Amino acid sequence: MDLLLASCGNDSDGNRTSRIQQILQHEIDWERLVQLADHHGLTVLLLRRLSAEVDPRQADGLEALRRQDKANAHRALWLTLELLNIHRHLQTRGLEVLPYKGPVLAEALYGNVAQRQFSDLDLLVRSDELPRIKASLGELGYKPGLRLAQAAERDYVKSGYEYTFDGARGRNLLEIKWQVLPRFYSIGFDVNEFFERASTVTIEGQKVRTLCDQDLMLVLCVHAAKHAWKQISWLCDIVQLVRSHALDWAALRAEAERLGIGRIVAVTFLLAHALLGAELPEGIWSDTKAEGLAQRIVSLIVAEEEFDPESLAYFRLMMELRERRRDRISFWWRLMATPGAGEWSAVQLPGPLFPLYRVVRVWRLAAKLFAPHSA
Repeated sequence: MDLLLASCGNDSDGNRTSRIQQILQHEIDWERLVQLADHHGLTVLLLRRLSAEVDPRQADGLEALRRQDKANAHRALWLTLELLNIHRHLQTRGLEVLPYKGPVLAEALYGNVAQRQFSDLDLLVRSDELPRIKASLGELGYKPGLRLAQAAERDYVKSGYEYTFDGARGRNLLEIKWQVLPRFYSIGFDVNEFFERASTVTIEGQKVRTLCDQDLMLVLCVHAAKHAWKQISWLCDIVQLVRSHALDWAALRAEAERLGIGRIVAVTFLLAHALLGAELPEGIWSDTKAEGLAQRIVSLIVAEEEFDPESLAYFRLMMELRERRRDRISFWWRLMATPGAGEWSAVQLPGPLFPLYRVVRVWRLAAKLFAPHSA
């Protein structure tokens, strides 16, 4: 972990080289390092940094990284071509989407789609266009992983946030989202406004609209928080966005406060500072709770511990990350009362009994939260 963090840290080149060389004096478990780099999405960056630092006697240790990097490049290029094909296909049918993360983020931040690890495609859509988009994707051979009855689907569009699609080359290759997060997180991003503020990135000569820098920063922060910052590459992306794009920090802070995610943003930058040596942006807002949470999460990341996203500990963390009481109350109420795909798959209820899925939700969630491993 020391070597991984030194390789992606924000020190000056001289300081970083010195740290890397000091760590390389010790015996390196290269197999473990490769696994760790892949887990944190840092294979590409680690190989680039170590190629010039590793002693020729240790060069064999880089081979596994090179193989992994090559596989990542092949997948990145294929997914990029697939994204451009999907984008063109939807455009011809008058359908607009906002690709983000994946190849669009790699191109926008690093100037090369192969310089960032990703395994699927994410597209934001307007909810009222979802039926047409699903039909158009079906023409390309994509099939939704979740199939619901008409009544359940209407409710799912209101309470859910995404459909995953399987393609000819694998499962869950494509995620179509009409919200950034599930409704119970109680973060009120307006996807229609994302479309109004969207910017453009060019990939392989094709112009693609995506999130503007301001929206992208907040979306990246809440995405990392949703997953308890378990992947260091997400912090690297955020640091790179700060380095490479001019952000309006006053406007960013105002929007974060409006959404009630100021603490999430603060914790994200405190983590980037602690793990990567990134400078805290001028005027970054924080509080004692944010600092305490960041210290706890750093310990979890370094110890390679992960939250079970359906455990009581995970939901407690999500509560602690919200600075407003009303958001914490809304989070728990929606979490308990909003049925989802799991409930509709677990129990088949006839149409007249559809409201009882709320009861099923409470029952299933209580069983998960109060199981012995959830403490």
